[in-house]
Amino acid sequence: MDEGYANLPTSHLLGSVPAVAVTPEERKAGVPAEVGNATATSRLQQFPPAPPAASGGGYQPPGSPLDGDVETQTNWKGYFNVASYAPYFNVDTDVVVDRLISSVYPMDGFFRKIDANPDMYGPLWITTTLIFMLAAFGNFATYLMQRKSDLNIWNFDVSYFSLAASVMYGYAIVVPAAFFFLFQYFGSRPSLIRFWCMWGYSLFIFVPASILLLIPVEFLRWVIIAGAGGASSWFIALNLKECTEGADMMALIASASVLQFALALFIKVFFFA
Repeated sequence: MDEGYANLPTSHLLGSVPAVAVTPEERKAGVPAEVGNATATSRLQQFPPAPPAASGGGYQPPGSPLDGDVETQTNWKGYFNVASYAPYFNVDTDVVVDRLISSVYPMDGFFRKIDANPDMYGPLWITTTLIFMLAAFGNFATYLMQRKSDLNIWNFDVSYFSLAASVMYGYAIVVPAAFFFLFQYFGSRPSLIRFWCMWGYSLFIFVPASILLLIPVEFLRWVIIAGAGGASSWFIALNLKECTEGADMMALIASASVLQFALALFIKVFFFA
């Protein structure tokens, strides 16, 4: 009776794993069954498992900000993969609010906060919100000024929206990228993602400033935009100085600060004139 039970096949039993056969390609190459089984077993240690003939090691997960910079992609296709950018939108409300406060109060060490986990969620929504506020409040401010002067010729200017979108999106993308290459050229080792994050949060101060610019008093408007531009420029200068790690980049830092203040003047002249 014991001998009969020992001879029963067990491959059909629940939880049993059938042996992995050698593939036709491995059989033609003369690979023994034991080697084929060992290769298949080691292949199961990866997730997802790599195909047998894959030379690149199969699936490559996107890099995480905690591991460093995302610029180190496995190949150029990673830049066109949405999953590669998912880690930069994995932030909660508390983190974003804390970074917004730090962008208004530059002495709070903003660059150290984003060093391990830079995000693109905050910069994207800050820039988008600023575009809509400049287009809407710019028209409303013009209406208030003309109403104050008893002129009834006001019309809503739709071009404010296209102008704000092209300038703000262009500034938030192109300017950090330009300074990233300049810093690299002069021997520094910055991070493009951190630059985009820093410049994006630097625009937040213009959101409350655009509300205050509705005051139909020209002198106060210039004071408000000068204060917002100065604070934003100081924020950029402090964080650029911190990321250069003691290198002599004062010319580039001063240029970035002047450009940030020029953006503030552009907002005043073209949207709240």
